[in-house]
Amino acid sequence: MGQVFPDLTRVDLGEVEYEAATAAMRGWVAECQAGTAGDRLFLLSHPPVVTYGSRTSPADLPPAASGLPVVEVDRGGQATYHGPGQIVGYLVANVRERGPADVVRWMEQGLIAALDALGFPAVRRQTPPGGSSLVGVWTPDHRKIASIGMRIRGGVSSHGFSLNVDPDMTAFDQFVSCGLADPITSLRVLADERGEEPPKEPEVRDALAHALGAR
Repeated sequence: MGQVFPDLTRVDLGEVEYEAATAAMRGWVAECQAGTAGDRLFLLSHPPVVTYGSRTSPADLPPAASGLPVVEVDRGGQATYHGPGQIVGYLVANVRERGPADVVRWMEQGLIAALDALGFPAVRRQTPPGGSSLVGVWTPDHRKIASIGMRIRGGVSSHGFSLNVDPDMTAFDQFVSCGLADPITSLRVLADERGEEPPKEPEVRDALAHALGAR
């Protein structure tokens, strides 16, 4: 996994307001484009917010009565939730020699490897015969546990993934996540079903960084 970005540096942040993080990310991208910073994986979390790309149907967004802030973003993908109990990973890296699909597949496989190391099997999903694969990571019984939405401009990637560790799962009842009817789950839900304690966030961060080759 890590050989795709052999010098990927891990940067741990705490909880960061979503719009503050996207403003900072523009600076991180500019540094990477200018060659003043190398490839970096930023691990962080956000206060509750629903973000959505330009192709999102208004019907998929949460109603005003939900109280969830809604922010339009410049990444791929549709509506998704960010909040406490979720780990967000932003990949800011030089991808000039790699296709967008290759980067997304690498990220999916890294998430699957991290979850496997934590004892939770996960898979990519295919649409019916003739369709293309869906983006993200699911449990074997087709519950989505991680979402991916990226942007690539000027040869540098930004945005990335979100992995549900122990978020407020009721937030996902307020909107259509990623334009799909698939149920959403978390490591807390999966662990509860097995009568186990879920892994702690630092352990999950370490597993993600290791699987993606971030030092």
